[in-house]
Amino acid sequence: MNYFSIFIIFWILVAFITFIYLFYVDAPYGRHIRKGWGKNISARLGWVVMESPCVILMIIYAYLAKDQLQSIHKVFLILWLIHYIHRSFIYPFVIDMTNPKMPISIAASAFFFNIVNVNVQAFGIFYFTEYAQNWINNPVFYFGISIFLIGMYINIRSDYLIISLRKDKGPGYHMPNKFMHKYISAPNYLGEIIEWIGWAFLTWSISGLVFALWTIANLFPRALAHHRWYQEKFSDYPKNRKAIIPGII
Repeated sequence: MNYFSIFIIFWILVAFITFIYLFYVDAPYGRHIRKGWGKNISARLGWVVMESPCVILMIIYAYLAKDQLQSIHKVFLILWLIHYIHRSFIYPFVIDMTNPKMPISIAASAFFFNIVNVNVQAFGIFYFTEYAQNWINNPVFYFGISIFLIGMYINIRSDYLIISLRKDKGPGYHMPNKFMHKYISAPNYLGEIIEWIGWAFLTWSISGLVFALWTIANLFPRALAHHRWYQEKFSDYPKNRKAIIPGII
């Protein structure tokens, strides 16, 4: 067993511990921000800083491995950058952040996670996973990229509906009632989970699977926290609306 495999096992265990922990402690940013987590910084700056390694490091790794990259690796790179360029450098500047501050501890932990995750994805996919020349024609790849794009659409559209709601009704939090918000409280999180499950399929790699598990570990408990928050804030919040899986939970 090589060092990469050992680290993957360790990283999965950390994801499991994080999953359990987040059922008891809501990460203090956005609507859940609260005192007691150290010095605050600009939420917009924090967002850019913590997400930008996903763009910068992935480009560096792709450049260093450029002579060994197959066409399929370039497809992976394009999909990754589409998501993270938007997430790092566009989304933070179009959203009206109701809470303009975030604890530096949260930004730092997300920054660290993203550095680790980029390394896991880049090394696992660029170096440790072999792909057939015709992988791009494999039904598993088609399935994965379809799921990835569907998840991205759900994620981005859900976020931008919240943005448009604030533009229409003013700053602050409002109860959304369009698109998948009619059925669940956190469709943006569901979309992101679907997106990275698609990534696991289209890359057909342990790295992709680990990222999907980490996404679930981070976002599933937070979706439940969002759901409770909506129920407490809005007395007329729909009783049949679930947290993250329509009709189930």
